[in-house]
Amino acid sequence: MNTNALLNTVPTHNYLHLMDGNTPKKVAEFLDLSRNDISKAMKMDKEHVRLDDQITKDLKRRLYEIANICELMAGYFDGDIKKTALWFNIKNPALGGISPRDMIRYGRYKKLELFIRNALAGIHP
Repeated sequence: MNTNALLNTVPTHNYLHLMDGNTPKKVAEFLDLSRNDISKAMKMDKEHVRLDDQITKDLKRRLYEIANICELMAGYFDGDIKKTALWFNIKNPALGGISPRDMIRYGRYKKLELFIRNALAGIHP
């Protein structure tokens, strides 16, 4: 396995501070995801979407994965939070003309993660 690919799975900085406590809520705020958006993305009932101490382990893990994706992109933009947020919200031709945020909303965050990792590693689909 390529060492760079292995090491590129974790951001080198914490520009967005998504991992500084209450990560699920911070991710939802950064990406402007409603409980309804999260329920659709994670294929779970809206009533089970909690971003507090009662959050399910699975939802918490998934939102940490999304936080990791956000931080990787923030690293690409040298910590520029506005550029990072803009990238997540603008339609991207390489993603079939939808925004990265919508990829997450549609439950396709794993595909987005693969796209980002490949792009950061210099691999073009």
